[in-house]
Amino acid sequence: MVKNSEELALMRVSGRLLASVFEMLDELNLIGMSTLAINDLVERFITVDLGARPASKGQYGFKFVLNSSINHVVCHGVPDPDEIICDGDIINLDITLEKNGFIADSSKTYLVGNVPPAARRLVRIAQEAMWQGIKQVRPGAHLGDIGFAIERYAKRNGCSVEVVPSVRTVLRA
Repeated sequence: MVKNSEELALMRVSGRLLASVFEMLDELNLIGMSTLAINDLVERFITVDLGARPASKGQYGFKFVLNSSINHVVCHGVPDPDEIICDGDIINLDITLEKNGFIADSSKTYLVGNVPPAARRLVRIAQEAMWQGIKQVRPGAHLGDIGFAIERYAKRNGCSVEVVPSVRTVLRA
């Protein structure tokens, strides 16, 4: 689907607003916060401060504005008042935002406090592998080219790539 210049401008607005959500989160000390508290904070920021709509809330009956995946949770973890972020955790926050009919969708992984070196290494390799995959995106490329580049990079760095049913691909050290 081709977008005109006005639609592209509106898409950029949504993207900038979502980036500002992550900028707000970057300033927080997440240690001791529940994933539900983060969800509520993000919801207020999106709706009150940005005048936008959290796009995932209400979709397919989902009650939250973000997914919060800590440590061993691969993706789409559900915010919980009893799930408290601790020093050394790795958490991915996946957020969607809608403004003027256009949705921005992104996630960011946070290394909280004193994360062990092996976990830091895994996160670094996963990010670098993602960029290796992104480099393969071009007209005429095949989806398999992306996965191949990611897997090749992971293996060169002592990691493996596993496909977990009904979730994203998982990188393991």
